[in-house]
Amino acid sequence: MKKLFLGVLLTTSAVIVFAQGTVLFDNLDTSAGVNAPVYESDGVTKLSGPQFQAELLGGPSSSGLASISTTGFFTGQTAGYFSGGPQVVPGVIPGNYAWVEVRAWNTVSGASFLQSQASGLPNSWWQSSTFAVIAGGETVNPTPPAPLTGLGTSPVFLNGVPEPSTSALVGLGSAAALLQILRRKRSRGLSDKRGQK
Repeated sequence: MKKLFLGVLLTTSAVIVFAQGTVLFDNLDTSAGVNAPVYESDGVTKLSGPQFQAELLGGPSSSGLASISTTGFFTGQTAGYFSGGPQVVPGVIPGNYAWVEVRAWNTVSGASFLQSQASGLPNSWWQSSTFAVIAGGETVNPTPPAPLTGLGTSPVFLNGVPEPSTSALVGLGSAAALLQILRRKRSRGLSDKRGQK
């Protein structure tokens, strides 16, 4: 009897040790309060097809996120949405917090999210905040994958036309001031020449 009990205990411990937390990589799960369609910056055009990719990052802490999965966007009536299915978050035990972030990008602007973001082009990328969910998974009492509740119930939008940086604005202002000074000097020089005639 003791051997049987010890065997069950060791098997259960091994299952718990190797169990990994799971999340549901979807931006539409109305039963869980998730409905976050992704639009282009015009606020009208929903992302559609494999040209647009969504990426799930996750980990046991907000500072240790790693890429877990990517998936394309649906087309037609379900454009704006993606469904990457259940995903394991490495290093997270079911029932504990998993930190996650979702990114979307246009592959025309870059092969990866970071390349797309660096392109500086409009309608290239979007990034959620980093948020925590209680991971589901296979344990003694299995629970379904955690929905991405941090995405909320509002639409999100790709980046718009990039705004000039502060240094660019300072540079433009300096150039305009310099041009104004040069024009004044030139007009004074012309006035002096006319006065001498």
